[in-house]
Amino acid sequence: MSAAAAQEIASNRVSTDVDFSVRNLWKVFGTDAHRIAKDESLAGQSAAEILEQTGCVTAVRDISFDVSHGEVFVVMGLSGSGKSTLVRCLTRLIEPTAGQVLLEGQDIMQYGTRELREVRRRRVSMVFQHFGLLPFRSVLDNIAFGLEIRGIGATARYARAREVIELVGLHGYEQRFPDQLSGGMQQRVGLARALASDPDVLLFDEPFSALDPLIRRDMQAEVIRLHRDMGKTMVFITHDLSEALKLGDRILIMRNGELVQIGTGDELVGAPADDYVADFVSDVDRSQVLTLKWIVTPLPDGLPADALSLPATTVIADAIPIVLASPVPVRVIDSETVIGVVDRDAILREIAGVKPATPASAGAGRAA
Repeated sequence: MSAAAAQEIASNRVSTDVDFSVRNLWKVFGTDAHRIAKDESLAGQSAAEILEQTGCVTAVRDISFDVSHGEVFVVMGLSGSGKSTLVRCLTRLIEPTAGQVLLEGQDIMQYGTRELREVRRRRVSMVFQHFGLLPFRSVLDNIAFGLEIRGIGATARYARAREVIELVGLHGYEQRFPDQLSGGMQQRVGLARALASDPDVLLFDEPFSALDPLIRRDMQAEVIRLHRDMGKTMVFITHDLSEALKLGDRILIMRNGELVQIGTGDELVGAPADDYVADFVSDVDRSQVLTLKWIVTPLPDGLPADALSLPATTVIADAIPIVLASPVPVRVIDSETVIGVVDRDAILREIAGVKPATPASAGAGRAA
């Protein structure tokens, strides 16, 4: 599937309750960057060819997608793919070269300095890889700092900071200073500072990549818990596929500034758009990601009326003990409709890594 087709599907996928809508976004670094975005003669050329011909770097190239309200949307790719540039374009920390960035339907590309400042202060907060804490301020003061800039009085801002401290597990650390904290605790302070302003959207730019593996796992769990408790829209940047699969409702994969594929974790693993995505997901334990819809087979004649049923969204690994223990195939149900069955053979083929010639739901998963 072409990148253009993937973008068309992506742009049409989410149509209601959208927080961010990105349309044909470009970021080109170099002289006469706006010309590069409009030059149709360059459309078929690679980023390397454009660099050689024009001296310009196409960091983000004609990307479109939507982020639904309450969604955890992950952007991933290798170093240099353009993902961090993309997330900074969402609040114009980096000025896009062309395209639209709509926040709740309003194009922030049309905002002046004052309006843009309000977006960053009140509506969208960002958590960076490098914590950026103020070294001579306590944890409490660091968390309250954004509210102080907004002119919130001391009583109100410290009350809010204490509320957030409880949310992120920093109780007892209020009067510590950043150099007295571990990396994981410092990142909690950064997260709390972003939450203190009660933003509509949280942007995370590889916030855990510098942390030790165990601390990183704890912080991932913390983000999942906060999302469950608060329902915030989150855009999360990472180069780690396992992190993307763990956190993301949907995942956008970038390469050389372009959108390669966008979809849920099981769609990326079950129906990769090209060899690049296939290579990306090649080491994934498919049984931990794919759902039953990927291995369902047609409903056989004579299946007993009391045969067990499972939702099509059930992860294969979770279904294994039920299916293997059943003497007959297990029905698979999607929106109250029986779409087929899963039996012991289908489960064992998946465990053994034997892929069917034509996956049952391959078409449903491509770049959707």
